[in-house]
Amino acid sequence: MAFSVVEVKKRLQIWLDAEEAIAKGQSYMIDNRRLERANLGQVREQIKFWQRELVKAEAAMTGKGSRRVTRVVPRDL
Repeated sequence: MAFSVVEVKKRLQIWLDAEEAIAKGQSYMIDNRRLERANLGQVREQIKFWQRELVKAEAAMTGKGSRRVTRVVPRDL
């Protein structure tokens, strides 16, 4: 599923805010889920996911996708 850069940045910021709140010893609510210090690993996984999605979205926006075409000429020596 492709996300827009704006949407990815918004979701990434939500998870960064959650990480900050949990690190301060507080709990945090996203949708109907209550996240606490025990969920910090899960929050960090989501941050990594959204960071990767941001890279993909920015690459798609600039036209610099991860696919590259190269030409190979086999030679028999």
